[in-house]
Amino acid sequence: MDIENILETSRMISDQNLDIRTITMGISLLDCIDSDSDKACQKIYDKITTQAKNLVRVGEEIEAEYNIPIVNKRISVTPISIIAAASHDKNYLKYAQTLDRAAKAVGVNFIGGFSALVQKGYQTGDETLIASLPQVLAETDLVCASVNVGSTRSGINMDAVNQMGHVIKEAAELDVMTNAKMVVFCNAVEDNPFMAGAFHGVGERDVVINVGVSGPGVVKSALEKVKGESFDVVANTIKETAFKVTRMGQLVGTVASERLGVPFGIVDLSLAPTPAVGDSVAQVLEEIGLEQVGTHGTTAALAMLNDAVKKGGIMACNRVGGLSGAFIPVSEDAGMIDAVNAGSLNLEKLEAMTAVCSVGLDMIAVPGDVPAETISAMIADEAAIGMINNKTTAVRVIPVPGAKVGDAVEFGGLLGHAPVMSYNHKSSAAMINRGGAIPAPIHSFKN
Repeated sequence: MDIENILETSRMISDQNLDIRTITMGISLLDCIDSDSDKACQKIYDKITTQAKNLVRVGEEIEAEYNIPIVNKRISVTPISIIAAASHDKNYLKYAQTLDRAAKAVGVNFIGGFSALVQKGYQTGDETLIASLPQVLAETDLVCASVNVGSTRSGINMDAVNQMGHVIKEAAELDVMTNAKMVVFCNAVEDNPFMAGAFHGVGERDVVINVGVSGPGVVKSALEKVKGESFDVVANTIKETAFKVTRMGQLVGTVASERLGVPFGIVDLSLAPTPAVGDSVAQVLEEIGLEQVGTHGTTAALAMLNDAVKKGGIMACNRVGGLSGAFIPVSEDAGMIDAVNAGSLNLEKLEAMTAVCSVGLDMIAVPGDVPAETISAMIADEAAIGMINNKTTAVRVIPVPGAKVGDAVEFGGLLGHAPVMSYNHKSSAAMINRGGAIPAPIHSFKN
């Protein structure tokens, strides 16, 4: 790198909130399967604490040597519904507590993979894991969970959609923070390094390092220099910026891989916001020309942003994966919070935006009296967007017992705070209670 590139990267870090959001070590637990759950849990603990024992130390060394902030060090594991099924246990709390202890032993921020993949139907392990979710999330600190209820090839498992609405309600009654650690997916990916939805897919290597980068503030700063220019200039500016950000992620991933003796997997180049001033995807969209995010034109601006980020990242690194795009969580983005409070942004507009960006309805607080069937209907809508558009979508909605629309809920840290949003009070129960499955779409005749 020449001196100007070094100085530019330094400015991005010091002034524009550029960071490596996470180094996530994916660990396969397939060789830990045992019909005796005590033996299985011991194998799981031993493998995680052996493979990840140096993860945090290496991350901190890279931070110090390269002056690049690495916000989180995390672990993802094979979906526990697969690993625990051989035990025939009636509750998987023991497995979750093992993950929690192992994560604390190696010092990571979160461990993901208390997960089930039920897009086409349930197996015994899936049923047990989903039933365990409320208790598991309430009684562990670092464990994150996900359930994949649909895919483009399989359609949508509406029985699972129905069940997840009730699981989310039950979990909220135990502890409002539980649902911040759980995501419901359609088209979940196997190499996502971001929580709460990370798990290590069965098609992955035994152990791998994935990196998630983030730089909304960097993109906003770059766009400030091209005010009034055409969309061609705007798109190229975003691509060039995403290229630089992704290169930094590739550097960190390569160095971490070498020092840990673990293969380098992918860079997820998602624009992941934080509550920090100037680190907002909403403010990037407003820099494009919106008075406030949520107004007409928001979906078009977001589509262009998401596409340009992907194009720039793929030019920079041939190992781009994960979710890769723009995240629009409400609680974690200062601009999104401002737009909700101003009445510019509502659930319906957020749903439209999810058709063109990464993930979906994310970190959204709603009143605690929301019916379980309404939550299920939100999941169904997002799953339908993902299924039809052949993309990943997700729901991380948080019912807040006792809260009313307009209240603010504090989650803390990167999770920020969320305004409690209104939802449509007309019932979806008759639809949700039909059960069965929504068939996979036909893509040979599409318009």
